[in-house]
Amino acid sequence: MGKTLKTQKVKTPKRQNKGEELSEKKARVKKIIAALKKLYPDATCALHHANPFQLLVSVILSAQSTDETINKVTPTLFARYATPEKMAKADQDELEKLIYASGFFRQKAKSLIGTSQMIVDEFNGQVPDTMESLLRLRGVARKTANVVLGTWFGKNEGFVVDTHVGRLSHRLGLTWSSKHEKDAVAIEKDLMQIVPRDEWTYLGHALIWHGRRICTARKPKCGECTLNKLCPAAFTFDDNGANR
Repeated sequence: MGKTLKTQKVKTPKRQNKGEELSEKKARVKKIIAALKKLYPDATCALHHANPFQLLVSVILSAQSTDETINKVTPTLFARYATPEKMAKADQDELEKLIYASGFFRQKAKSLIGTSQMIVDEFNGQVPDTMESLLRLRGVARKTANVVLGTWFGKNEGFVVDTHVGRLSHRLGLTWSSKHEKDAVAIEKDLMQIVPRDEWTYLGHALIWHGRRICTARKPKCGECTLNKLCPAAFTFDDNGANR
């Protein structure tokens, strides 16, 4: 868990970074990473898992849901279907009931069964550890593959961009080619240019933690944020989280 933040009395920083050079962004992002490591030295994936298969399943289930909800669903699910072999033979109706709370349960059940069957048939029962192979699995897109590769296998092949990372990337001025906070492809491309590769996985998790605790969608706590001197959007929000 992150450390408790104390409210800071700071001057409102001037809007900046409109003409920021790439080298300046790289230097600033290193300062952001250093500050986040002091706050969240153990930042990692919030989805509970004990092996790559559990992580993969959890990430697939997390689409349009919350980590908290998925962590309540998976203990019973993994007790019943602990391996790809068992999940591949799961009864669709039974599986749907077990994952109902995650939302979109019918489609997710199909994805879990299809993915498990492919893992058994084509990957000898082992979750693959390459982007190319993971993207072949049903229900797996680049974001899911990035989480599995970075969190479990320690491979920084890309940058995980969820709703929190998208929001903070815009507020912190770390993306310049994306059209909006949900433009995940452009945001990932920009982040990969300015963030050191060995920090991709860590920074993704840290931004998610910070987005949940401090830089929330509504009423971001700029006065408590240790990144406010590095953030061009600090102290610019109204009560609804929109820029003034």
